[in-house]
Amino acid sequence: LSRASLNVNMDSIAEIFLKLLFLLSVHDWHTAVAGNKYNCDDQLVSALPQSSFSSSSELSSSHSPGFARLNRRDGAGGWSPFVSNKYQWLQIDLGERTEITAVATQGGYGSSDWVTSYLLMFSDSGQNWKQYRQEESIWAFSGNTNADSVVYYKLQHSIKARFLRFVPLDWNPNGRIGMRIEVYGCTYRSEVVGFDGKSCLIYTFNQKLMSALKDVISLKFKTMQSDGILLHREGQNGDHITLELIKGKLSLLINLGDTKTHPSNAQINITLGSLLDDQHWHSVLIEHFNNQVNFTVDKHTHHFHAKGEFSYLDLDYELSFGGIPVPGKSGTLSRRNFHGCFENIYYNGVNIIDLARRH
Repeated sequence: LSRASLNVNMDSIAEIFLKLLFLLSVHDWHTAVAGNKYNCDDQLVSALPQSSFSSSSELSSSHSPGFARLNRRDGAGGWSPFVSNKYQWLQIDLGERTEITAVATQGGYGSSDWVTSYLLMFSDSGQNWKQYRQEESIWAFSGNTNADSVVYYKLQHSIKARFLRFVPLDWNPNGRIGMRIEVYGCTYRSEVVGFDGKSCLIYTFNQKLMSALKDVISLKFKTMQSDGILLHREGQNGDHITLELIKGKLSLLINLGDTKTHPSNAQINITLGSLLDDQHWHSVLIEHFNNQVNFTVDKHTHHFHAKGEFSYLDLDYELSFGGIPVPGKSGTLSRRNFHGCFENIYYNGVNIIDLARRH
């Protein structure tokens, strides 16, 4: 086991001094190219090689998935599967994790083959798939009514994924399944760090620059493990705030420590989400303003008042991600370190992973 100390000095208007400390060994750093968030509507399919397209089946070599490009007439003019049923799909590999903001479809050129409705699925690995949802339900996209008109759909919520799969639900009853597609978006800005279940990232910040009234922590995570500590902050008297994955659910625990002085408000435990160990990215946002706390997992938010607890919490100016730095400090917790990936960790606007990556 090794320990490394990282000191980061940043001269800015606020004269910020930041110090990063690694405990054990944080590994698997990765930085993706930053995308233009204000112009995220590039055509992504047209320039892809043939090898980026795949499908459940094909009617013939001239109906292969590589011909499924919008407004193209190559081959038979689009993709068609060997059999038209609801078990068929058309898949593209964008080569890297990408932000997808819109999709468009056509039928097969000069044919009676088009899809009238379809599902959209996405994945980072090409094996573990998730369905696009809107308004908390699986969303069926309206498709085409003829072979050549383009139906464009702007996604209400952008997708971040490498693989995208179109799954036809219905098609022209007088023809077959036929598709040409385009996908719009941009390269996704991403700072990712992997934890092996034995590591912990500690962020120490300047006491003088911190507001006692405001804290905002945001991150994304994915894991196959049902248990593990995502973040922890502790005080001298046993006070602590801990975000822990327990049996696939996220639990936010606020513990005053001093039960004799404040017995009725000694502990708050809020649980959100379920089956979060599905190897998909999940977002977490914790906002604390005065005594109001907002705890959000994906799109579900729990609002509550701390009823004075935060006035009494005497916390260190140190925040750990992925585990508790000194085993045994909080005896009520499982103390199992996180095993998986974090993405885009921010504490009050500070990009934690970027600072660590740049040493």
